[in-house]
This record gives sequence, structure tokens and C-alpha cells, in this order.
Amino acid sequence: MRIIIAAAVLALATPALADTIDEVTTKGIVLNVQGMDIDVTYTPDGKFTAMDGQVTGEWRRDGDKLCTKSNFDPNESCVEYPKDKASGDSFEVTGPAGAATVRIK
Repeated sequence: MRIIIAAAVLALATPALADTIDEVTTKGIVLNVQGMDIDVTYTPDGKFTAMDGQVTGEWRRDGDKLCTKSNFDPNESCVEYPKDKASGDSFEVTGPAGAATVRIK
């Protein structure tokens, strides 16, 4: 019984690893494409905005991929995100339009 209680306490005391897509869609990102920073905001209802509202669209999660379509590209594209990234982290992604740097706000 003591082992079970100790394991439960340890599990509660250990911080959960960040889920990158959850972090991205709750905090937002700054996407850097060819030297241009693009602020992207996501909402829980599966919508996103970028470039001061000039770009609007929908997002959904597919495992470790974030899938989007927008008023500029109605075809859905899915990009795989690395695991365990959190607010303040930056990382590279590659999608149909090429490579970009993502920084989680």
C-alpha cells in the first residue's frame, strides 16, 4: 500500500511534459517565414487568425500534426510538430510551403 501511495504522490509531484500542439493552440505563436514574423492566434473552437486578421482559418489536431486551412489556402495542410515544447521555445517545421521557425508565445 505504501508503494502505491508513494507512486501516486510522485506522479502528482512530477510536472507533466508539455504537449506542443496544446501549447501552440492555447498560447499562440510567432511564425518566422523568410525573415518575416507572423503573429498567429488560435481559439478553442478550431479557428485562427494571423496578420492582424487578414488571414483567417480553421485548425484541427491529427496526432502530432497541426492541420490548417485558410482564406488564402482552402486546401488543408498538416505539419508535424516536435514533442514536448513549451511557451518560449522555438523550433523548425517544414510544410508544403517550405521551412519556417515557430516560437510559442
